[in-house]
Amino acid sequence: MSASAETGHGAQESRLAHFPITFFATVMGMLGLTLALHAAENAYGLTVHYSHYVLLASAALLLAVAILYTLKVLTHFRMAAWEWHHPVRLAFFPTISISLILMSIATLGEYPAIAGPLWIFGTALQGVLSLLVISDWIGHRDFKPGHMNAAFFIPAVGNILVPIAGAPLGYTDISWLFFSGGLLFWVVLLTLVMNRLMFHEPLPARLQPTLVILIAPPAVGFISWMRLNGELDHLAMFLINSAYVFALIVATQLPKILRLPFALSFWALSFPLAALTIATFLYAGTTGSAFHKTLGGGLLALLVVVIAVLVGRTAVAIARHEICQPE
Repeated sequence: MSASAETGHGAQESRLAHFPITFFATVMGMLGLTLALHAAENAYGLTVHYSHYVLLASAALLLAVAILYTLKVLTHFRMAAWEWHHPVRLAFFPTISISLILMSIATLGEYPAIAGPLWIFGTALQGVLSLLVISDWIGHRDFKPGHMNAAFFIPAVGNILVPIAGAPLGYTDISWLFFSGGLLFWVVLLTLVMNRLMFHEPLPARLQPTLVILIAPPAVGFISWMRLNGELDHLAMFLINSAYVFALIVATQLPKILRLPFALSFWALSFPLAALTIATFLYAGTTGSAFHKTLGGGLLALLVVVIAVLVGRTAVAIARHEICQPE
């Protein structure tokens, strides 16, 4: 083998070793777009189902990312273990189970035979990962206030997601268990995150896009509560309006965030925006609000633009070898 071939092979291995767990956030974003498009198709009575094609692309992306990360675990286990012990990246491991749960939600109507097993496996994995992550948080690990950021909401969001497919599939008790745990830790983590943002040093540039995750728990919570409760009560109103409040707060920070150099953390903009879009369409359908239907359309248009830019910028970053590099 020539020296250049050896160098290329070594570089490929090195990039695989540094393939980040945060790549699963791209899957969450694409599946969020799938579900938002599906909600819009129902709201506007569209006969062309663009969500079907985005679902196929999302499934292919999930498969590719899962294979690459599995190869990393098998061939570079120490690097995967380093990510698990990283105080920030630890919170991203439930993005694996969240991706499976989102896939079960996306396939529930069109492929119900697939949705059930996906939900069971994704929910079981979500439970295990949530317990392991929280165990590390409250165990012997040496976490500092500077490690806290909005990505810590990810395990809670995964738990809150469970009822969206779980309730229609008939797993009501399990759905309540996960929903209760997720909502409880959302409140706890919200206090910690706001303390971190207000009374400690600013977030590092690479983590500032994670502020958008503030929108996700109440937006997802509204959708799940409607699946469990079936009616628009006071808690439902609190959840969706909390999501709008956090969206407005995040909007004040966007000019600063958008000036930052691109990183995979920018995919944190995608799923929370998708969740808010879906929640808005659900509210519009429940109340008959023309305003919220229009708002949902506007949010969907923004989401499509955000996803298109993220896909393009990620492709450029991959081509320039700016991703999968040592930190």
